[in-house]
Amino acid sequence: MSTLVLELRAGDLLVVNGASLRFRSRTRVELVARARFLFGKQVMSPETANTPARRIYFAMQCAYVGPEEEREMAMADAHRLVAEFQEATTSNMARQLLERALALAEQDEWYQALRLVRHVIRHEAAVLNLDPQSGSALPPGVAAGAGASAMPRPALHHAAQ
Repeated sequence: MSTLVLELRAGDLLVVNGASLRFRSRTRVELVARARFLFGKQVMSPETANTPARRIYFAMQCAYVGPEEEREMAMADAHRLVAEFQEATTSNMARQLLERALALAEQDEWYQALRLVRHVIRHEAAVLNLDPQSGSALPPGVAAGAGASAMPRPALHHAAQ
């Protein structure tokens, strides 16, 4: 059996099977059973789902790690939001990435699906001159991505038993 070890910093959030856990100190967590989880920067709060692409990500996040009884509705929301985004955008790349993300989600390939939506979020931020971390409008003359801090990602370790 293969396990997954996550190294998390103080303040990091881990969502496992719909339950949110915030860590008060640096810790290592070993997942020994199959679980639906996201951690760190992968977790989007409802407050930061403030653009069309971010709302798609949040809906897909809820479909993946939300409570069991909410997953079907969240996936329906994701399909609706993707259709609205595809109708409004002029970007063929964004349309294709979102179509592929939905297909991956339907195949239970959530990490890849969410990764593609994060690409669309970055594209949206560049096109609309938004802060890629918060989705907030940048002051005039400041390019998207300028001065954005690169936050380190929690380390992942696969341990074989």
